[in-house]
Amino acid sequence: MSRLASRPVRIGPRAAAALILVSLIGVAAFGWPLLADRQSGLAHSQDAPWLFAALLPLLVAVVVATIADSGMDAKAVAMLGVLAAVGAALRPLGAGTAGLEPMFFLMVLSGRVLGPGFGFVLGSVTMFASALLTGGVGPWMPFQMLAMGWFSLGAGLLPGPERIRGRAELAMLAAYGFVAAFAYGLVMNLQGWVVIAGMAQGISFHPGEPLAANLVRFVAYYLATSLGWDLGRASLTVVLTLALGGTLLRALRRATRKAAFDAAVSFDSGGVEACEPATVRCTPGHRG
Repeated sequence: MSRLASRPVRIGPRAAAALILVSLIGVAAFGWPLLADRQSGLAHSQDAPWLFAALLPLLVAVVVATIADSGMDAKAVAMLGVLAAVGAALRPLGAGTAGLEPMFFLMVLSGRVLGPGFGFVLGSVTMFASALLTGGVGPWMPFQMLAMGWFSLGAGLLPGPERIRGRAELAMLAAYGFVAAFAYGLVMNLQGWVVIAGMAQGISFHPGEPLAANLVRFVAYYLATSLGWDLGRASLTVVLTLALGGTLLRALRRATRKAAFDAAVSFDSGGVEACEPATVRCTPGHRG
């Protein structure tokens, strides 16, 4: 059976359209303050509650569209629940300690094995669950959900899911986790930078200023406040991926094969037959 065939969530046409839509809105939500006109009177602190109200339904729409396109069954939902619970439990272990967040390596490996569709759903749901667990619910939460969804989706889009194995795969995943951990921190800093008042002129956000000038200030802000934090997150992701990645990848792939997400189930007058898609071999069920 193809390793790709057992992925529990595939991105079909409707799911792809919803994902593109929410991503475009997310990019605008993260980046529009840099382009806002000074006379508009807009500030991110004012629009964040509205984005919170708009993005969450869109994220839910992505999940619903994905389920509708892929026929996400109870086994896939169960796996999603387990991985999201583990990820949510891992996040508080390092929160507040030099950016050490072990949940990131789990998102990388899960996205790799289970595909971009499942990865996006898992990243968003995990961040939502962890926010409820840690009390981190606020207007920043939809941004975190979207950024983590992108993070996990990217792992599912890495090349060679059937060919690259062993050390080469772990090295690729570690490299992706390192870069993507910085990218996550960068976009989340962009979301928070525009609402922080009282900073030095050289690093604060100036509404209506030219894009180049604000970008220079943002880079200075990021280097001064967040680079070390993101380095801790990225480094821990690399260490955990290289140390535990092989074992966890095998466990995830074994669980995915046993779940047989693509297995067809047929009914006849005598009972139920479960069919394996690769072998077209059916095992008679209990016939009473």
